[in-house]
Amino acid sequence: MFGSASRLAASAPAGLVAVLLVLAAPAFAQDAGGTPPAPAAPPLASALPPNAPPTFADLAEKQLDAVVFISTTQAPPQGGPQAGPRGPELPGFPPGSPFEEFFREFRDRQRGQPQQQQQAPRPTAALGSGFIIDPAGFVVTNSHVVSEATEISVTMHDGTKLPAKLVGVDGPTDLAVLKVDSRKPLVSAPWGDSEALRVGDWVVAIGNPFGLGGSVTAGILSARQRDIQQGPYDDYLQTDASINRGNSGGPLYNLNGEVIGINTAIYSPTGGSVGIGFAIPSSIARPVIEQLRDHGQVRRGWLGVQVQGVTPDIAESLGMQEPAGALVTSVSPEGPAGKGGVRQGDVITRFNGESIEQMRELPRVVAATKIGAAVPLELLREGKAETLTVTVGELEPQEQVALSGSSGAPRPETTIDTKQVLGLTLSQLTPGLRDSFSINPDVEGVVVTEVGDASAASERGIEAGDVIVEAGQEPVKTPEDLNRLVDDARSQGRKTVLMLLSRDGDLRYVPMPIEDRKG
Repeated sequence: MFGSASRLAASAPAGLVAVLLVLAAPAFAQDAGGTPPAPAAPPLASALPPNAPPTFADLAEKQLDAVVFISTTQAPPQGGPQAGPRGPELPGFPPGSPFEEFFREFRDRQRGQPQQQQQAPRPTAALGSGFIIDPAGFVVTNSHVVSEATEISVTMHDGTKLPAKLVGVDGPTDLAVLKVDSRKPLVSAPWGDSEALRVGDWVVAIGNPFGLGGSVTAGILSARQRDIQQGPYDDYLQTDASINRGNSGGPLYNLNGEVIGINTAIYSPTGGSVGIGFAIPSSIARPVIEQLRDHGQVRRGWLGVQVQGVTPDIAESLGMQEPAGALVTSVSPEGPAGKGGVRQGDVITRFNGESIEQMRELPRVVAATKIGAAVPLELLREGKAETLTVTVGELEPQEQVALSGSSGAPRPETTIDTKQVLGLTLSQLTPGLRDSFSINPDVEGVVVTEVGDASAASERGIEAGDVIVEAGQEPVKTPEDLNRLVDDARSQGRKTVLMLLSRDGDLRYVPMPIEDRKG
C-alpha cells in the first residue's frame, strides 16, 4: 500500500534500547565445536560498479547539519478515557520482524499490571524529517508531518532542540515551511535541478527513519513522473534509496549535494522499505516553498475547466492519430477558459507553449502560470486545430464536498417506454425518472435504466441512472437520437462512438464500441 514516510511513535524506555541492541547484534563467537570464523569478505570497493562513487561521506558530512528532525504534539483524540488500561506507546515494526514479537510481549506485560484508574487519552507524538533552506531559520518538511500539530519542535544534528512556528502549508503538494530562531549559525541545503536528473543517476537520502536521526541511504533515480493518486499535481520522483517511516520531509540529494527532491511517501506491503520511495521534485517544490516562505500561502493559476484523459478509444472516436491531450468535459462559463472560447469536447494539446501529452500535466502547468497572464491555448475541435488566447485566473480555495457513491440507483417501479441500444436500456427523462434516479433538473438527455451484465457498457462502468447527454459530440434527446448517431458512426467506419455521460452532476466521456453485442 502507499503510505507517508512519517511515523507516529513515542520513546521506548531506556532499558528496552539495550535489549534491542543485543537482539540486533550478530553473533561473532565460535560455536561449541570450535569452528573457526569464516574468511573475511573482500573489500567492498571490488564489488562496486565501475562508475560508482567510492564514498558518499563528503556529501553526508557537509549536509548532515542541514537536515533536522521534526517532532510534533497533537491533541488527544476526543471521546473520554480509554475503555481499558493502556501501557506506553511503543515504536511499530514491520510484521514478522524480531522486534515486533519482543515489543508485543513487553506491551502485554505492561497491560497486565494493575492500574488504579483508567487513563485519559493522551496527546500523540509524530516524528518526521526536514531540512533548512535559509540560514535565517526557514525549514521545509511535509504538511502531513505537521498537520493538526499543537506543538512543533525541530532538533538539529548536534542535538539542539528548538521550538518551531508554522509559516504555511500547502495540502495539494504536501509541503510545509517552518521557522526557528537559533543563536548558532545555521547550515542550509542548496537547491538542485530535478529536471537535470536522469533515470539511473545516484541519489542520497538523509532523514529520521523510525526516530533514528541522521540516517544516510543511497540509491538511484528509478523513474520520473509517477502519479500515485495523492493529489492533483502528482509528478513524483521514484527512488530505491531506502526510505522509511520518519523520512517524510527529508531531502533527496544529487551527488553535488543539492536537494532535488523531498521524500514524502513509500510503497510497502510490510511497512518497511522495499526499495520503492517517492519524492516531490524540486522543480515543483521550490516555487511552492518560496511562496509559503514569503506569503504564507500559495496562489495558483486557474483555467475553469474539468478534463479527462484521452484514451486510444476516445482518440479513435474523435479521429485523432494519437491519444494525447486533455479532453474538456465541462467549462465554467465565467471562467478564463469559457471567456476565452473553450468548449466542451475540445482537446487541449498545448498551454502557454508547453505540450500537454497527458491530462494530468494540464493542472500543473496552469497552476504554475502567472495569474493575469494572457497565454496561447492550442486545441483540437472537431478534428481541426485552433489557437485561442485565455487570461489565467486565480484558483480560489474551495471546500471539497465528498459525494457518497453507489452501485447504481434503484430501478423505478413505474412502467416506462424503453429502447435497447448498445446493451443499454434507455428512456427519455421524465419527472418520475428524475426523482427515482436523483437527476438534477438542469441535466438533459436520455437516462440509462438498465445495463446488461456482460455488455461493453458494463465493462466501461456505465450504471443505471447515468444520463447520456451527447454522442459523437451531438446532443441526445431521445433513444432514437442515440441509435441514429451510432448508425452514423458505423457508416463512417468508426469502431466506437464517444458518449458524454452525467452522473451526480459530474460529466465524463466514455467511448462505446458500436459492434452489436447483447446486453
